[in-house]
Amino acid sequence: MLLRTFAHMMLNRWLWVVALLFLQLTFAQEIQNNSSPQQIAFPGYSNDAFKGGEWFKFRIHYGIFNASYATIEVNETMWEGKPVFHAKGIGRTTGLARWFFKVDDYYDSYFTKDDIRPLFFTRNINEGGYKKHVEIRFDHDQKKAFVDDKLQSKQGTFDTNANVQDLISCFYYLRNAFDISEIKKDEFVVVNLFFDESNYAFKFKFLGTETIKTKFGYVKTLKFRPYVQSGRVFRSNESITLWVSNDKNRTPLRLQAALRVGSITADLDEFKGLKNPFEIVVEN
Repeated sequence: MLLRTFAHMMLNRWLWVVALLFLQLTFAQEIQNNSSPQQIAFPGYSNDAFKGGEWFKFRIHYGIFNASYATIEVNETMWEGKPVFHAKGIGRTTGLARWFFKVDDYYDSYFTKDDIRPLFFTRNINEGGYKKHVEIRFDHDQKKAFVDDKLQSKQGTFDTNANVQDLISCFYYLRNAFDISEIKKDEFVVVNLFFDESNYAFKFKFLGTETIKTKFGYVKTLKFRPYVQSGRVFRSNESITLWVSNDKNRTPLRLQAALRVGSITADLDEFKGLKNPFEIVVEN
C-alpha cells in the first residue's frame, strides 16, 4: 500500500522535476499579476552550458527503494529547414515500483539554438493507465500556443506570456541564462512556462553555494529551492531542494523532496557529452 501511494504521488507530480531540473510541470505556480515576484532579467545569452550529444541519467529513490529513473538528452537537428536543438526526456518506474505502478513517460522539445525559444513540444505519457498525448506548437511573434490533444481529438489556441518556455526547453534555458553574478542569496527568479493549456510562473530561490559529495567525488554546487504547491503531495511549499554544479555546465546533481509520506532523493547517476570540464574538488 505504501508503494502504491508513493508511486501515485511521485510519478504524477514529481518525476520530471528531477530530469528537467529547475522547472517542472505541476509544481509551477499559476501566475498572479499582483503576487508573483519580479522576474530577473537575465543578461546577454551565451550558450556556454551545453552542446548536442549531452545526456543525463537520474536515479530516484524513495526510502530504501530504487524506484525509477529519468533520462534527458539533447542533440542538434533541423526543424522546418532551420538548425535547432532537439531534447527528449524519458521516465520509467523500475523493479518493484513498476510492478505496483507502471509508468512510461516521454517528453520532447524542439527549440532555437541562438536564444532557446521552444518551437514544438510533445508530452506522451502512460502513468498507471492514465494516458495523455499532447503536442504544442509555439508562435512567439503572436504570443500564441497551438495545442493538439491527440487522445481527446481536441485542438485549441491559447495566449502565452513573454519569454515563455516549455517543460524541456526551460531546463536548457536556465542553465545558459542564469548568471550567478546577477543574483544574491535568498533572491527569487521566476520563469514563464506554458503547460497543457495554461500559463504558469515557475518560482525558485537561490540559497547560495555548497560543496556536496556525489558518486563522482566532491563538487562545488549552487543550491536552489523551487517553490511548489503544498498539500496532497508535499509537506510545504519549501519541500524541494536541488543542487547543480557551480561551473559552466550547470550540471544537475541532486534533488531532495519532503513528501507528506516519506521523502525522495534523486541523484545524477550517469552522464556524457558535457560541453565543459566537470570540476571535482580535490581533497587534501
